[in-house]
Formats: sequence, structure tokens, C-alpha cells
Amino acid sequence: MLKKSAANVAGLVLALFFLFPTYWMITSALKPKGSTITSDYDLVPFSVTMSNFVTAWTKPGFLSSLGNSLMVTLTAVLASIIVGITAAVAMSRFSFRGRKSFVLLMLVAQMAPFEALLIPMFLMMRDLQLYEHLTSLVLVYFAVTLPFCAWTLRGFVNGIPIELEEAAMVDGCGRWGAFQKVTLPLLGPGLVATSVFAFITAWNEFLFAKVLIRSQDRETLPVWLSGFQTAFGTDWGGAMAASVLFTVPALVFFLIVQRKMVAGVTAGAVKG
Repeated sequence: MLKKSAANVAGLVLALFFLFPTYWMITSALKPKGSTITSDYDLVPFSVTMSNFVTAWTKPGFLSSLGNSLMVTLTAVLASIIVGITAAVAMSRFSFRGRKSFVLLMLVAQMAPFEALLIPMFLMMRDLQLYEHLTSLVLVYFAVTLPFCAWTLRGFVNGIPIELEEAAMVDGCGRWGAFQKVTLPLLGPGLVATSVFAFITAWNEFLFAKVLIRSQDRETLPVWLSGFQTAFGTDWGGAMAASVLFTVPALVFFLIVQRKMVAGVTAGAVKG
């Protein structure tokens, strides 16, 4: 009983530790200008205002940046899921020369730091005449999220008995029909979990968006968010309010698919 209580207290302290930055962001966004950064920080703001959210919402470029981020992120994630699931099925179900090396390559690709890919990606997009085009971000985010999607979905495919597909093919389904009617529905939790993590990765990316896109009407939300810091100072209240707005799409998506995502993460941890 004592060990269980100690574990619960430790878990609560750890949860509060990770939740405090989010709480600080929200409370700072609700404070009046001039009281955001002070030496005596109030855990509970006594003076609340929505002016910072009005400033963030009316800041030029918000809606266009929101649309650019949604378009780029959803397109890249959708492409990564489609290609990743085909690669996962190939790595899990088919035997071909170099399969183990290919699987290892997927793992190595996930370990490559973004900074190491910046210059090669920039030169490639420049040579392809995609510099200053949102297509370049779609291709970059697709390349970044694809190894993760393929590697993770491979674990979920391995967790589905191949006998189910064989039984479907005995009943008259082809290989594609067995995959579509048997494997794909069972991969639902895995697809949700993988798409959420891929969405967060692409949604929060700043470095490539800053380098490959210079036009204000084509910038994404992370780049737009950096506009609150100018040579005259930083509007911390507006920046915190904009950060809250920035997290809303990802938070809403997470709340919608929360149950399936938890089931998918648990299944992927058991089956590898």
C-alpha cells in the first residue's frame, strides 16, 4: 500500500512538472501587457484579459499561415501513411534480399538529425526549382516522417497473424482483398497512433520552414509565431496567446483519437 501511494505521488509530481509550462503559457496569455514577465510571478492571475488573443488573431498572416501549415502537414502525413503502410507490409510479409538491411536503414534514417539534412535539402530544392514553394516543405516533411511511419507500422503488421490473411485468400480474396478486408481494419489503432506522432513532428517543424520559405504569404505557423520577436523587443503576451492558438489544432486532433491512439501505442509496444 505504501509503495502504491508513493508511486501515485511520484506520478502526480511528474505530471505537474510537465504540465506547468502549458499552465504558464495559458496564464501568461491571459495577463495584461506589462505583467507577463515580472520578478514576482503569480501562479493564479488576478487580472485577466483577452487582448493578447485579439492581438494574436488579428496579427497579419495568421489565417494564411494556419492554412499553409494545415495543407503542408496533412498532405505530408497522408503521403507518409500511405507509403509507410505499403513499406511496412512489404517488410513484414515478404521475403526479399536485403530485407534486414532495409529495416535497419529505416531505423538509421530516424536517427539522422534535422540539422544534418538542412544543407542537402536546401540544395536539392533549389536545383528542383522548388525553393519558395510549399511543395518543398511537403517533400521534406514526407521524407522526415516516412521512416518513422514505416518502422512503427511494421510493428503493428507483425502483430497481426498472417493466418488471418491466408484464411481470407482461401475464401476467395486476393492478396489485395485480404489486406483491404482483414489487415487494414485491424491496423486502425496503429494508423491513428502513427499519424498523430507524424502530425506533431511536421506541425512543429520550424527550421526547414524558415530556410525554404521566405515569402510572408507562404510561411507556416511556427515561422509566423517567431514574428512576435522584433528589434524593439518581444510581445510575450501576444506570443503566449499565439502559442495557445498554435496548439489548438493538434490538441483537438489528439482528443478526438485519444482512445485509439493509446490502444495503438500499447499494441505497438507489445508486438515488434
